[in-house]
Amino acid sequence: MNVAAIDIGTNSVRLLITDAAGREIERVMHITRLGQGVDVTGALAPEAIARTTAVLAQYRSLLERHDVKRVRATATSAARDAQNSSQFFDAAERALGARPELLSGEEEARLSFGGATHGLSPESAPFLIIDLGGGSTELVLGEREPEGLVSLQMGCVRMTERHLHADPPAANELSACGVDVRRELARARQVLDVRRARTVVGLAGTVTALSAMQLGLTRYDATQTHHSRLTLAQVEALFGRLSAATVAQRRGMLAEPARAEVIVGGAAVLLTLMQEFALDQLLVSEHDILDGLAASLRPPAPG
Repeated sequence: MNVAAIDIGTNSVRLLITDAAGREIERVMHITRLGQGVDVTGALAPEAIARTTAVLAQYRSLLERHDVKRVRATATSAARDAQNSSQFFDAAERALGARPELLSGEEEARLSFGGATHGLSPESAPFLIIDLGGGSTELVLGEREPEGLVSLQMGCVRMTERHLHADPPAANELSACGVDVRRELARARQVLDVRRARTVVGLAGTVTALSAMQLGLTRYDATQTHHSRLTLAQVEALFGRLSAATVAQRRGMLAEPARAEVIVGGAAVLLTLMQEFALDQLLVSEHDILDGLAASLRPPAPG
């Protein structure tokens, strides 16, 4: 029995299809920027809804082609913040044939933890999972299960739209972005003792894009970014290069040029987080909320 998970995020829409044993059949990503303008207007823009539902219609064809029996589609930060999310869910259901669920930040964090830690050695625990999305960033600490988690209102799209307007970003804009991130991280300190973590795992597009850039990839290759490592020094250097470049220049620097407009905002979040929590390095993972969602659809293993 094939199952499918769909993650409708603030910046991208992703699909994972697996068989009953969890073997990957198809993994696809499209950047649709569903969260365009939400931080300012409090509503999903009609053109953003149209871009996203067009991709969902494409995914429906893939579900039919692979004879998928069970589907779980979820929406996260942008839909949580938007006053017209029900309008989007109606359109998404027409396009996909299944109605998306609205995940809370805590549910998102739990699913990301399950996906990211699957297959990692228990000896590497406790784990700190950093799921850096478009509108929010989830931090989860735990061993086999989440023991503490927090969802923070900072992500690559939110920070870009809120602070980074010049091209390239001005020094005062970058400074304001850092102040905003540190304010959010103060909330995390009240919930998590990150010093307990033996292994730090970074997820989602900003982290994997920086890994691809560090590896010198000209075409994105998840087999190379998965379980690569990023050090604090490398993130500092990558942020310096990206923040000094124009959007047009950044498109030539990234394996996924569509991330050029928001990558500086995402890199600012990651760099500030690593600095504030004194994280020397992190493990990059391509396994994330999608893998957690897909696992929730498969029947439990016998015994």
